[in-house]
Amino acid sequence: MRNKTIKKRCTKQSLPKFEGICKTFDELQAAAAVYLSELEDIETIRSNVDSALVDGTQYTTDFVCEKQNGDIVAWACVYRKHLMKPLTVKLLDASRSFWMGRGADWRLVVDEA
Repeated sequence: MRNKTIKKRCTKQSLPKFEGICKTFDELQAAAAVYLSELEDIETIRSNVDSALVDGTQYTTDFVCEKQNGDIVAWACVYRKHLMKPLTVKLLDASRSFWMGRGADWRLVVDEA
Protein backbone atom coordinates (compact mmCIF):
# COMPACT_ATOMS: atom_id res chain seq x y z
CA MET A 1 0.00 0.00 0.00
CA ARG A 2 1.14 3.48 -0.78
CA ASN A 3 -0.13 6.91 0.10
CA LYS A 4 -2.24 8.14 -2.81
CA THR A 5 -0.47 11.51 -2.81
CA ILE A 6 3.02 10.01 -3.03
CA LYS A 7 5.65 12.52 -4.09
CA LYS A 8 8.28 10.10 -5.31
CA ARG A 9 9.85 9.45 -8.68
CA CYS A 10 8.10 6.68 -10.59
CA THR A 11 8.98 4.51 -13.54
CA LYS A 12 6.44 4.32 -16.33
CA GLN A 13 6.32 1.30 -18.59
CA SER A 14 3.97 -0.29 -21.04
CA LEU A 15 3.39 -3.93 -20.17
CA PRO A 16 0.99 -6.51 -21.59
CA LYS A 17 -2.34 -6.91 -19.76
CA PHE A 18 -2.06 -3.53 -17.99
CA GLU A 19 -4.82 -0.99 -18.45
CA GLY A 20 -2.82 2.05 -19.56
CA ILE A 21 0.70 2.80 -18.42
CA CYS A 22 2.07 0.88 -15.42
CA LYS A 23 3.63 3.22 -12.85
CA THR A 24 5.98 1.66 -10.32
CA PHE A 25 7.77 3.32 -7.41
CA ASP A 26 10.53 0.83 -6.57
CA GLU A 27 12.34 -2.24 -7.89
CA LEU A 28 10.13 -4.71 -6.04
CA GLN A 29 6.95 -3.25 -7.51
CA ALA A 30 8.52 -3.17 -11.00
CA ALA A 31 9.58 -6.83 -10.75
CA ALA A 32 6.10 -7.80 -9.54
CA ALA A 33 4.53 -5.95 -12.49
CA VAL A 34 6.62 -7.91 -14.98
CA TYR A 35 5.86 -11.19 -13.18
CA LEU A 36 2.10 -10.53 -13.15
CA SER A 37 2.03 -9.53 -16.82
CA GLU A 38 3.50 -12.95 -17.69
CA LEU A 39 0.96 -15.05 -15.76
CA GLU A 40 -1.31 -17.03 -18.08
CA ASP A 41 -4.54 -16.89 -16.02
CA ILE A 42 -4.59 -13.10 -15.59
CA GLU A 43 -6.62 -11.12 -18.10
CA THR A 44 -6.20 -7.47 -17.01
CA ILE A 45 -4.11 -5.62 -14.43
CA ARG A 46 -4.48 -2.16 -12.90
CA SER A 47 -1.69 -0.52 -10.91
CA ASN A 48 -1.97 1.81 -7.89
CA VAL A 49 -5.70 1.33 -7.38
CA ASP A 50 -7.51 3.38 -4.71
CA SER A 51 -8.31 1.23 -1.71
CA ALA A 52 -8.39 1.68 2.06
CA LEU A 53 -8.80 4.93 3.95
CA VAL A 54 -6.61 4.81 7.07
CA ASP A 55 -6.63 7.64 9.63
CA GLY A 56 -8.10 10.04 7.07
CA THR A 57 -5.48 9.27 4.40
CA GLN A 58 -6.33 7.51 1.12
CA TYR A 59 -4.03 4.63 0.18
CA THR A 60 -3.62 2.60 -2.97
CA THR A 61 -3.04 -1.09 -3.60
CA ASP A 62 -0.10 -1.90 -5.87
CA PHE A 63 -1.91 -4.20 -8.32
CA VAL A 64 -5.45 -5.41 -8.85
CA CYS A 65 -5.81 -8.25 -11.35
CA GLU A 66 -8.83 -9.79 -12.99
CA LYS A 67 -8.42 -13.45 -13.83
CA GLN A 68 -9.93 -15.13 -16.88
CA ASN A 69 -12.56 -16.79 -14.66
CA GLY A 70 -13.67 -13.37 -13.33
CA ASP A 71 -11.98 -13.59 -9.92
CA ILE A 72 -10.25 -10.48 -8.56
CA VAL A 73 -6.82 -10.65 -6.90
CA ALA A 74 -5.17 -7.70 -5.13
CA TRP A 75 -1.38 -7.73 -4.73
CA ALA A 76 0.57 -5.63 -2.22
CA CYS A 77 4.36 -5.29 -2.46
CA VAL A 78 6.49 -4.76 0.66
CA TYR A 79 10.15 -5.13 1.47
CA ARG A 80 10.99 -7.74 4.10
CA LYS A 81 12.78 -5.14 6.25
CA HIS A 82 9.48 -3.21 6.61
CA LEU A 83 7.28 -6.17 7.55
CA MET A 84 7.56 -5.69 11.31
CA LYS A 85 7.04 -1.93 11.36
CA PRO A 86 3.76 -1.08 13.11
CA LEU A 87 2.52 1.30 10.37
CA THR A 88 3.27 -1.25 7.64
CA VAL A 89 1.38 -3.95 9.55
CA LYS A 90 -1.57 -1.57 10.06
CA LEU A 91 -1.68 -0.63 6.35
CA LEU A 92 -1.37 -4.20 5.13
CA ASP A 93 -4.16 -5.29 7.46
CA ALA A 94 -6.36 -2.45 6.21
CA SER A 95 -5.64 -3.43 2.60
CA ARG A 96 -6.38 -7.10 3.26
CA SER A 97 -9.65 -6.26 5.01
CA PHE A 98 -10.65 -3.83 2.25
CA TRP A 99 -10.16 -6.33 -0.58
CA MET A 100 -11.40 -9.44 1.21
CA GLY A 101 -14.54 -7.49 2.17
CA ARG A 102 -15.15 -7.03 -1.55
CA GLY A 103 -14.75 -10.73 -2.29
CA ALA A 104 -11.25 -10.43 -3.74
CA ASP A 105 -8.28 -12.63 -3.00
CA TRP A 106 -5.40 -10.70 -1.38
CA ARG A 107 -1.74 -11.57 -1.79
CA LEU A 108 1.54 -10.18 -0.55
CA VAL A 109 4.77 -9.87 -2.55
CA VAL A 110 7.93 -9.81 -0.41
CA ASP A 111 11.52 -9.49 -1.61
CA GLU A 112 14.06 -12.24 -1.04
CA ALA A 113 16.15 -12.20 2.12
